[in-house]
Amino acid sequence: MNTLFEQLLQTPVVYVTRDIERALGLPADTSGYRIIANSTPFAKALAQTRSDIFLIKEEQLLDTWDLLQHEAVISYINTLSTARVLVFKNTKQIEQTCRDNGWMLLNPPAAISDVVEPKISQVSWLDELARYLPPRRVCVCKEVFWDGTPFILQFNRSHTGSGTMLIEHEEQLRDIQHTFPDRPVRVSEYVHGPLITNNTCVTNEAILIGNISYQITGLMPFTDRPFATIGNDWALPHQMLDETQQTQYEEIATAVGEKLRDAGWKGLFGIDVVMDEQTKKLYLLEINCRQPASTTFESMLQLSKRNNEQCTIFEAHVAALLGIPLRSSLIRIDDGAQVILRNKENDVLKKHNEQLFDIENKLTTQGFVVTRYPNTAPGSDLLRIQSEKGLMEAHGVFNTLGHRICDIIDHAV
Repeated sequence: MNTLFEQLLQTPVVYVTRDIERALGLPADTSGYRIIANSTPFAKALAQTRSDIFLIKEEQLLDTWDLLQHEAVISYINTLSTARVLVFKNTKQIEQTCRDNGWMLLNPPAAISDVVEPKISQVSWLDELARYLPPRRVCVCKEVFWDGTPFILQFNRSHTGSGTMLIEHEEQLRDIQHTFPDRPVRVSEYVHGPLITNNTCVTNEAILIGNISYQITGLMPFTDRPFATIGNDWALPHQMLDETQQTQYEEIATAVGEKLRDAGWKGLFGIDVVMDEQTKKLYLLEINCRQPASTTFESMLQLSKRNNEQCTIFEAHVAALLGIPLRSSLIRIDDGAQVILRNKENDVLKKHNEQLFDIENKLTTQGFVVTRYPNTAPGSDLLRIQSEKGLMEAHGVFNTLGHRICDIIDHAV
C-alpha cells in the first residue's frame, strides 16, 4: 500500500468523528493523515503519544456535524490547504457544511445511503436482488394481520436493532398498530439462525470482500435488546460456513457491491446475512452504507498478519475514496473478536464509576483491550472489549474466554 501513503503526502486526509475509535484504522502518525474527535479519556490517552490527533473539549460530546461547525475545527482544517475530509457516515448536513467551507468531502453522496439503508426503499432499490431477502411484504402498519406465526416487523429506519421487532403474539402487534397505525413497515418471515456480516469495499477495479465475522447479537449481560448488535467474532465463521455457504455469501456481497458502484458508491459498506438453521440457506437482512463499526478492529487484526503487498480493509477504504487503483489483496484473518457492553434501561453501571473501573481493570488484567465510553443513553456503548482470540463456541454460546468476560461483568452488578 505504498501508493496510498505516498498519495496522503500529496493530499492529506482529515477524519472527523464523534468516536475516535472509528478513525484508528491506519498506523499511528501516518504522514498526511489527521484525526479530529471529541476529547474523551481514551482519546486524550492516545493524543499524549501521537501528533496526528486534534481533540475538541466541550461540556457534551459533539456529533460529527457539530464538530465540523466548531470554530477550532474550521481553523484547523483550513491550515491544511489540500486536505480532504472523511467522516464515518455522511449526511446532507455534513455535505452542506463542507460545501460552505470549501472542503472536499471524500465520502459518497448521502443521497445513496438515504435510499439503500431504509427498510422500505431498500426493497425497491434492490430490484432483482431482492431475491436475496427473506420472503416479505411492504404495507402500512394497520394492514398487518396476525396468522399465528411469529414474524419480523421493521420500520423504515432503525439503528443497532432498535427498529426491528420480533412479533410473537397478537397483543404485541395490536399495541404497535395502536401507536403507529399509518407508519409504513416491512413484514418479513422470521428466519431462525446465526447472523454473519462483513466489511466490503467498492473500488473502480473490483469489489473487495473483507473477512466474514459472526455477529454477536442480543446476549446478556451486554444488552437488554434482543436484536442489538454487540460485537463480532472472526473465528466462528470458519467452523460455521461450508464452502457452498461461503460462495453464496460472496455472491450476495459482490452483487450488492456492484449495484452500489453503479449508483455511484465508493469505499466501504457492510451487509448482515442470516443463515437458516434448517435449510442452511443465506438471506440478506441489512445493508449499511457507511464504514461499518467493526472496520477498525478488523484492520488492527489484519496489521498483525500483513504480508507483502496485502492491505487492510481500512486502507482499502481510504484508497478507494482517493481514487487510487488497488492492486493489493486484503489480508485474511481467522481469529479475534470484540464485544460491546451497552447501556441498558435503568442501568446501574452507567451511574457507578467504581464498578466500571473494577470491570475495566479486571478485563485488562486478563489481557483484553478495553475502551470506556462516557455515553449514558440506553443502547449506547459503555465498554468495548477486544480480544485476539474468538469469544464464541457456537451460535449464541460463548466459549470459555467469552464466559470469563461475562462473569467479570455479572459479578460487578
